[in-house]
Amino acid sequence: MNQTSSSTGASDIGIGGMTCASCVARVERAIRRLPDVASVSVNLATESARVVWAQPEPTQEARLRRAVRDAGYEPLAAEHLEAQDAGPWTGFAPVAWGLALSLPLVLPMLGDALGQHWMLPAWAQFALATPVQFVLGARFYKAGWHALLALSGNMDLLVALGTSAGWALSVWLWWSAAAGAMPHLYFEGSAVVITLVLLGKWLEARAKRQTTEAIRALHALRPTQARVLGPDGEALIPVEELLVGDRVVVLPGERLPADGRIEQGQTQIDESMLTGEPLPVSKAEGARVTGGSVNGEGRVVMQVDATGTDTVLAHIIRLVEDAQAAKAPIQRLVDQVAAVFVPVVLLIALLTGLGWAWAGHGLEVALIHSVAVLVIACPCALGLATPTAIMAGTGVAARHGILIRDAQALELAHRVVTVAFDKTGTLTQGRPQLLQCLALTEASERDALRCAAAVQSGSEHPLARAVLQAAQAQSVSWPTPEQTQAVRGRGVEAQWGDQRWLVGSVRWVASLTPTTDWVGRAEALQAQGATVSVLAQRQGDAVQAVALLAFGDEPKPGVVEALATLRAQGLRLAMVSGDNAGAARAMAARLGLQADEVHAEVLPADKAAIVQALRAHGPVAFVGDGINDAPALAAADVGLAMANPDGGGTDVAMQAAGITLMRGEVALVSAAIDISRRTVAKIRQNLFWAFAYNAAGIPLAALGYLSPVVAGAAMALSSVSVMSNALLLRRWRPGS
Repeated sequence: MNQTSSSTGASDIGIGGMTCASCVARVERAIRRLPDVASVSVNLATESARVVWAQPEPTQEARLRRAVRDAGYEPLAAEHLEAQDAGPWTGFAPVAWGLALSLPLVLPMLGDALGQHWMLPAWAQFALATPVQFVLGARFYKAGWHALLALSGNMDLLVALGTSAGWALSVWLWWSAAAGAMPHLYFEGSAVVITLVLLGKWLEARAKRQTTEAIRALHALRPTQARVLGPDGEALIPVEELLVGDRVVVLPGERLPADGRIEQGQTQIDESMLTGEPLPVSKAEGARVTGGSVNGEGRVVMQVDATGTDTVLAHIIRLVEDAQAAKAPIQRLVDQVAAVFVPVVLLIALLTGLGWAWAGHGLEVALIHSVAVLVIACPCALGLATPTAIMAGTGVAARHGILIRDAQALELAHRVVTVAFDKTGTLTQGRPQLLQCLALTEASERDALRCAAAVQSGSEHPLARAVLQAAQAQSVSWPTPEQTQAVRGRGVEAQWGDQRWLVGSVRWVASLTPTTDWVGRAEALQAQGATVSVLAQRQGDAVQAVALLAFGDEPKPGVVEALATLRAQGLRLAMVSGDNAGAARAMAARLGLQADEVHAEVLPADKAAIVQALRAHGPVAFVGDGINDAPALAAADVGLAMANPDGGGTDVAMQAAGITLMRGEVALVSAAIDISRRTVAKIRQNLFWAFAYNAAGIPLAALGYLSPVVAGAAMALSSVSVMSNALLLRRWRPGS
């Protein structure tokens, strides 16, 4: 059955029988004719299609399958590649039969080179070649016939026409020869071409399974059972039956069945397959854990927070699947070329035959050269050049904690000129500490901290958490607000009883208070590199500043070296922060950034405008980690969301970004740009070789320099070389 996303109105369907770029174009045309189709993307390498519907309806799945079948292809489950047997010799039987039947036909040719005459009788050649032609080659006739019915062409049509012409010519020469004569027959050419094409398709299938290893590896992370702790003790149940709130026991060495938090115990968790982090991470009570990761040496009890498609692992799998199924912008040009490629090749083959016949070489020679043109021109490599490189690139990136959401982000990242960073949580650890609570009135610092904690108690902002931690450390208790209102980009206002308090930025509170003699003291703290918030009390229409809260944060480990690496790659750098100018510049100096690379006191809504301004120098990548970064991530040419181990706004940021970094390491930004550059380089190399094979092969075949057998070998080699070149990306490592 098809995978369907009701939330997006999208359907995924597997498609069996596609062989080249022309097949892709034909399937896309057939699906686009369906009503309510907003967009369709067919991927030859994954043998699948992604269809987005303008108005989702229950009958669309059936009509989609019918359209694929009417186009001459087999509708399959979207997971058909994942379900395939990954054995190294899977699907080799037709190739083995082809080799066994073709070898006796080829041996006489080798014997002639050695001065031996091993030529088989015509009837024996016919008996060996015919099963290859019409049994093993039946797939080419079936697909070629459907292409003709659709008034289009594909690789199968070229192979069927070419080999049938060679087989029919051989039969005609045999039957028309004088009694006792031994004419030169071409049975071996047709049989060997079909065998070589089958061999090439088998090698392609093996390579495809390697490019989809990342998906299969992620699916393999999901355990099948969970040990649920209930009133009667532990009970094993299928993972599909887990509910949010269940308490699950995880023993040492077991995979975590779902996302949640550690409720009892402490352990080390191996998250390498999810984040690329090679070392286990310590987890104590209250720590978040992710389904699919491996428990270390401790027995723990976790409470389930998310199950099924809501888990991080399911989200990662979906991101990788979407990226591998997507079509890169450069592929659209290839599709346009493929749409006219086969008709042009058929015309060239016809002209080749007519030309050789007109030159007086006879029907036999003319037909053989036409067959060679048909065989070498199969556009297999053209259709595989882009998707195989994308699959290999996104797969290896996922293994190292870089999730590329779509092919467009992968293709654009290599062109990035400027990389802009959010500061808190991206370049810094995002865990600021309250360094000082400076009272501005007769209120004590303890009372000021109590009121600040009450206002911030409902906020997830890093500065709010720092206030609450400081209050807890000093054993300060705070009242629960009856009303809380966040003022976006400025602060928070809360009320309890008849008191109304607010905590916000210096600029915001200064605009509300009649006296601003305290601003100088705030600026002095900012000049020292502190981030300053103001606690104020609202009494009627009047607002009075009560205390200054000075916070400090630390750069992430390795961030200075990571920024230096990006600069060495020729990239411009920028830091965009909502913090005050003094604190932002002080942190920038510690990070090795210049003063003109700092954009401070920027509201979340204005970050997108900063990104737009930076675009004057070229494409911009923006790196952020929270909800407030979502507008900038969406506005950038390439958005990179940095996963936050504490959750926060990571999910929103991931939805807005084209690339997600599963570890909070700035070094992964350089790695993401590097894998983009290498993947795009592979795409260009593949397209060059795919076009070069045809550009060189078709004229050589038309001029008589290539036999059908050599042409078949060259065609198979072109597809295999493109796949092999793409698979070299699997050796990539960050920093390599």
